[in-house]
Amino acid sequence: MKKVLLVNFLILPLLVNAGDFGIPAKKWLIGFGNSPIFTGIRFNFADRDIERINGLSFTMWQPKHDDGGGSVNGISMGLPMAGGTATRNGINLGVAGVSANESLNGINFGGLGAGAGGSVNGINIGGLGVGSGGGLNGLNVAGMGLGSGGDVTGISFAALGVGAGGDLKGINLAGLGAGAGGDVKGFNVGMVGIGAGGDMAGINFGGVGMGAGGSVVGINIGGVGVGAGEKLVGLNFALVGVGSPEVKGISLAGVVGGNKVVGISIAPALVKVGDKSSKPEDEIEMKGIAIAPVTHIKGQNNGVCIGIVNIAEGGKGFQIGVLNHNPNNPRGLRWLPVFNASFGK
Repeated sequence: MKKVLLVNFLILPLLVNAGDFGIPAKKWLIGFGNSPIFTGIRFNFADRDIERINGLSFTMWQPKHDDGGGSVNGISMGLPMAGGTATRNGINLGVAGVSANESLNGINFGGLGAGAGGSVNGINIGGLGVGSGGGLNGLNVAGMGLGSGGDVTGISFAALGVGAGGDLKGINLAGLGAGAGGDVKGFNVGMVGIGAGGDMAGINFGGVGMGAGGSVVGINIGGVGVGAGEKLVGLNFALVGVGSPEVKGISLAGVVGGNKVVGISIAPALVKVGDKSSKPEDEIEMKGIAIAPVTHIKGQNNGVCIGIVNIAEGGKGFQIGVLNHNPNNPRGLRWLPVFNASFGK
């Protein structure tokens, strides 16, 4: 390795303006300089206007200007940086970083970072970060952050954060947060939070909170809160609150709320179905079992409410508690101790 470094730092800079040559031939075995086509072992200061390099390629730096084309196939090493081609396929290593204008494929390692304007595929490791403008696929590890303008798929770990402009799929672990503009699916952990602009499905944990603009389905755990813009389905747990327009499954939180709550809801403070923001066309209903000191159903109770104070607007369900209210009953039966139900027509 010391000899390779010596060649790079003492000889290669002299070849920048001296063209290229090979031993025993210009296009194969051992080459020096910016040969656009070569097979074998090649040393160059910076790759630019490359067509195809096959074999073992050593470079030092990123070019200031290049056509963004060509490929390096085999083992590509940057001492300290490897880049300047459209694609790099195989084992791509950069003491500082490794990059490609379009895609990195194979085993990609950058001491500081690894990235591509398009996709990064394979085993991808960046001391600080790994990023792609397209997709990030495979085993992805970064000391600080991982990100993609497209999807992130596979096993992804970053000490700070993992993010995707598209979907986040697989096993995704982040020291602070993980999120996607699209869907999040799989086993997803953000020590502070996890979120999705679309749907979230799988085993989802956010140390402080987790949520999605669409549906959240699976085992959903948030240290403070769990929420969904459309539907929350599965085992839903949070210390403070669980809420969505529609909540289905087993929900345990300080407060459980939604317009339609189905399943078993257990709350140390309140189960509330419907609120001031509910619209007349919304289906305000509780089905199943709701257990809390206060259950407030601003719609139809078609299950069993168990609490100290139970309030419902109507329905065919039952209320069991110290004080139970159903305004649709005849006078004298609207407020009842111990038990209440719908006694009207």
